[in-house]
Formats: sequence, C-alpha cells, structure tokens
Amino acid sequence: MRPSGRAPDEMRAITIETGYTKHAEGSCLISFGETRVLCTASIEERIPPWLRGKGEGWVTGEYSMLPRATHTRGQREAAKGKQSGRTQEIQRLIGRSLRAVVDHKKLGERQITLDCDVIQADGGTRTASISGAWVALRLAVDGLIKSGAITQDPITAKVAAISCGVYQGTPVLDLDYPEDSNADADANFVLIEGGKIAEAQATAEGAPYDEEAFLRLLRLAQLGCAQIFKAQDEATRK
Repeated sequence: MRPSGRAPDEMRAITIETGYTKHAEGSCLISFGETRVLCTASIEERIPPWLRGKGEGWVTGEYSMLPRATHTRGQREAAKGKQSGRTQEIQRLIGRSLRAVVDHKKLGERQITLDCDVIQADGGTRTASISGAWVALRLAVDGLIKSGAITQDPITAKVAAISCGVYQGTPVLDLDYPEDSNADADANFVLIEGGKIAEAQATAEGAPYDEEAFLRLLRLAQLGCAQIFKAQDEATRK
C-alpha cells in the first residue's frame, strides 16, 4: 500500500492555473497534489553573445525553492552567495527539456526565460517545473504570434515530465515525498508528445533493478505524461 493510498499507476491530482502573475508574458501555478510551483515566461529582445548574427533565439530555465517550501526553513541561495549543485542541475534540465520542443530559428533573435519557483514541495518539484514551464512558454509564444512579432509557431510539441520509482518492490507512478525518500529506485522521465523521450534520469537508491523494472517505470511515465499533456492542453485553451 502506498502511503497516500493511491494505486501504483495513479497520479496525484493535477491543477494548472494560468495567468497567475500580472507582468510575465506567460505564467501558471501548477500543482501535483501538495507540490506547487509558480512558472513564469519572460520574453527579452536579446540573445546570448554566442548566438548573435545567427538569426535564432534561445530558451533557458531557472529554478529555486522558497525557504519554507519544505518542513524546515532552508536558507536562500542568494544569501549564501552561490547556487547549490542540485539547483544548477535542475535548471539545466528545465532548459534542455524546453529547448527539445522549440525551433529556435522560428523564435527569432530573442530569449525566453522560464522561471520555476517552488512554493510548496512534496516530491516531484523538477518534473512539475518542466510541465508547468511548457504551459508558461506556450502562453508567451501565443502572445508573440498574436502581436505579429513572429509568424510561425516555434513550439513543435508538448513536453512533460513525471517521476516514477520502485517503492517496497512495486513500480509506482508520481512519487510524493514519503515515497521518494524511501524508494528503492527512482526515475524522472521527460517525454515529448508523440512518443519521444527527451531525457531519462534513473537511479538505484536502495537496490539495483533490472531491465524489465526500468521498462515498467517507462510505461508508467507514459501513462502519467498522457494525463499531463491533456491538462496542459486544457489549460492553454482556456
């Protein structure tokens, strides 16, 4: 039995509230159960120096966790004067995941930054960030198209992410904190609508697992991402 009482292939409730902030070109508050992440997309008419003159844009991501997003207060990384290795790793993952579904030439010479700020953490913050960042990106790009700033849609597909793991010997979908902290193995999958894999991060924590277990986790991830794709579609069509 899972601590939450969910079935092995059962997701937590997903909600996506768009237009959550006033000033960002695209924004949403995404919730996976008790995990809540504010995702905003900011469009800037500039690009990194190494892209100048190439006629293409850039998509990047930043990630942070508010001091009281967890059971105890964590110190702000700005106060420490440096980002943790975990934060840097997640930021790179968010950027790679979104760039996997963007045609940068169609975006033009501009940069879109996806900021993912964890308000409350209960497992799966990086996967919720990626799934919500796509919604914020979609809304921001819709604004560019509507204004006439670009004429072709640079977003090629939806991208979503979900965590899976082996908990007490059973592969399960969408780990919450009690499961994530006690799983024998956990994996984060970033999937593109249509059946492609953007990234897979899989780790044996308490015990190694075999190929069949990995494939079962992948199949669970595909089921979960199908639900996320549906939620993303509904959120961006409102």
